[in-house]
Amino acid sequence: MKRFIIGLGEVLWDILPQGKQLGGAPTNFAYHVGQFGFNSKVVSAIGNDLLGAEVKDFMSLRDIDNYLAISNYPTGTVEVELDSLGIPSYQIKEEVAWDYIPFDAQIKAIAQNTQAVCFGTLAQRASTSHKTIHEFLKAMPKDQNTLKIFDINLRQSFYTKEVIEASLKVCNTLKINDEELIVVDRLFELKGKNAEHICRSLMDKFEISTLILTCGAHGSHVFIEQKHSFKETPKVNVIDTVGAGDSFTASFCASILRGMSMREAHQRAVDVSAFVCSNAGAMPKLLPEHLI
Repeated sequence: MKRFIIGLGEVLWDILPQGKQLGGAPTNFAYHVGQFGFNSKVVSAIGNDLLGAEVKDFMSLRDIDNYLAISNYPTGTVEVELDSLGIPSYQIKEEVAWDYIPFDAQIKAIAQNTQAVCFGTLAQRASTSHKTIHEFLKAMPKDQNTLKIFDINLRQSFYTKEVIEASLKVCNTLKINDEELIVVDRLFELKGKNAEHICRSLMDKFEISTLILTCGAHGSHVFIEQKHSFKETPKVNVIDTVGAGDSFTASFCASILRGMSMREAHQRAVDVSAFVCSNAGAMPKLLPEHLI
């Protein structure tokens, strides 16, 4: 049986000016990993409502495999506004289905057959899903090739130092952007001289093997052991940046699992995220084929 690559956490509808689009970092991640030919799956929860049924329909149309527990709470939604540069801001609804993902027998079985998982802080804002995410991580295979990717994704006030610290302790790969790095530096009093020093301090403090730092238009960095890769951000006609970071994480993950070097995987991630920015929405089909 092929092992899974899992997007674990929130699944929701982004309510954009042009209409609603299926979103949530785990969904975007799983979709893009699937485009690379891997056995990807979304693990989350939806409401027993029309929006939940539409989630299932959308995932079926996009061929996104999923395990979505049915909750008594409504399917999640987010009001998204885009500024003049296409940068999104979010108003995330609370007390929704993905706050209550159960760690049931089916989710445990999925975890036991997972080779890589991507999770963040947002789905850990409620105790039920927080517990499920950490139980999932514990149930995963213990071999050294298993990837536990913490894409920190700090949103509004839906995070705490305790949640971040617990997640840093159990991940082996951290994805963070430059604004989030400032927050983490302050929370943990790392007092770094510069971004690289802060990243290296985080890696040492929490025994993280790979750290990805994205800096928007100012490029991106990957740190592995004593190695460092920096790539410029390509200049493209940006439509919007929704899901760009998720596509970056997914592409890097898929490329590493294919056996690419750190620098090769980094370049593929940069190219894919630039392509996503040049298209509307988080889940365009990756064309041309050299991106895959």
